[in-house]
Amino acid sequence: MVQVLSGIAYDCDVLVVGGGIVGLSTAYAITRGAPGTRVVVLEKEAGPARHQTGRNSGVIHSGIYYKPGSLKARYAVRGAAEMVKFCAEYGIAHAVTGKLIVATERGELPRLHGLVQRGRENGIPVRELGAAQIAEYEPEVEGLAAIHVGTTGVCDFVGVARQLAEASGAEIRYGAEVRRIDRRPELGVAVLTSAGDVVRARVLVNCAGLHCDEVARLTGDEPGMRIVPFRGEYYTLARPELVRGLVYPVPDPAFPFLGVHLTRGIDGGVHIGPNAVPALAREGYDWRTVRPRELGATLAWPGSWQIARRHWRYGTGELRRSVSRRAFTTAVRRLLPAVTPDDLVPSAAGVRAQAVLRDGTLVDDFLIREGPRAVHVLNAPSPAATASLPIGREVARRALEALRSA
Repeated sequence: MVQVLSGIAYDCDVLVVGGGIVGLSTAYAITRGAPGTRVVVLEKEAGPARHQTGRNSGVIHSGIYYKPGSLKARYAVRGAAEMVKFCAEYGIAHAVTGKLIVATERGELPRLHGLVQRGRENGIPVRELGAAQIAEYEPEVEGLAAIHVGTTGVCDFVGVARQLAEASGAEIRYGAEVRRIDRRPELGVAVLTSAGDVVRARVLVNCAGLHCDEVARLTGDEPGMRIVPFRGEYYTLARPELVRGLVYPVPDPAFPFLGVHLTRGIDGGVHIGPNAVPALAREGYDWRTVRPRELGATLAWPGSWQIARRHWRYGTGELRRSVSRRAFTTAVRRLLPAVTPDDLVPSAAGVRAQAVLRDGTLVDDFLIREGPRAVHVLNAPSPAATASLPIGREVARRALEALRSA
C-alpha cells in the first residue's frame, strides 16, 4: 500500500537499511511499539544475517566487561535475559551454560579482580575461583584463578534474526543494495536500490553494519568516524570433549576485543577464536579478498594510521597467529594445555565493523546518531547480537520520534 501525503507517494513510513539482527530488531520494535507503522527493510544479500550476525561465536554475553552505565553494559545485561526469553518463546536453539574467565599470568590477576567488581556494579552474579576450583567446571583448563559468570549462554542468532523478520510484519526486500539516497528534510528520503527500485520513506534508519558510515554519508550526514574492518578467524576443535562450556582469557582493557576463547556452541562443536587482524575489504573473510576502493578508504582515514602507530606490537602478534596455526595453538594452550595444532580445523571467519575516530580512538560503546529524518547506528559490534532487542527499541524510539516530528 502506498500512502500519499502532501503530494508525495510514500512506500513506507520507516525504511531500514540492513537485514542483520539490529536492523530486524528495529523493525520488530517499531511495529510492536506503533502498530500500523509501515516498515520496509532493505538487505543487499539474498537472506538475513549474512555478515556480523551470522559469523560470530553465538555467545549471549552477560555484560561483565562493559563500563557501568554505558549502553553496552545496560543493553547487554538486559538483552541477555531478553534473548533467552525470546529464544524460549519461539523455540530457537539456546542454552545458558555459564562461562569461565581465566587468568593464566600473575599480571592478569588485578584485571580479573577488576572484572569481579565491574560485574557486581552491573548487577551480574560472579563466583571467584582459585586454581584448584577451575577443574569443577573445566577439567582440562588450567589457570592461576578464574571467575564463573552464570548468566552467559549461546544461541542461534541467525534463527533469532529470521524470527524477528517474520514477527515484525515488515516488508523485507532481499537483493536490494542501496546505491543512492536523496534525503530532503522537508519531504523525506528516496533510496535507489541495485534492483532499480526507488523506495520513498518518511524516515530512514541506517543499520548497515560494515557499511554504516558509507550509508550515513550517502544520506548527507558526516558520521565523524569510519568503519575499519577487523577479521576474526576461527577454528573448530577436533576433540570437543576437551571443553565443556565457554572459556575466555582476561581481556586487554586497551582493546574492544575479548581475545581467543573457547565456545561450545548449540551444535555441540567447540569453536576457537577469534583473533583480530585488519581485513583488506569490508567483507574480507580471508586474505585473498581485496577490494582496492574499500582498502584505499581505510588507508586514507587518519585514524587507521594512528591505530597502527599505537598498537603495532599487538597487531604483529595477531598477524602471526593468523598466518601460523602453530602460533595460534600456542595462544590457545595458555588456557587449554592439551590442545595440539592437529586439533585445530579451520572454520568460517567473521569481520567486526569497528568504528574508529579521526584521532585513532576505537569507539568502545554503541554509537547511535541522528540527522534530519534519519537515525544512524554507527557502532554495533559485539555484544550487539546479545543486546539487539534493547538496541532495537532505542533505535525505534528515535525513528518514531523523527516520524512524529516530520
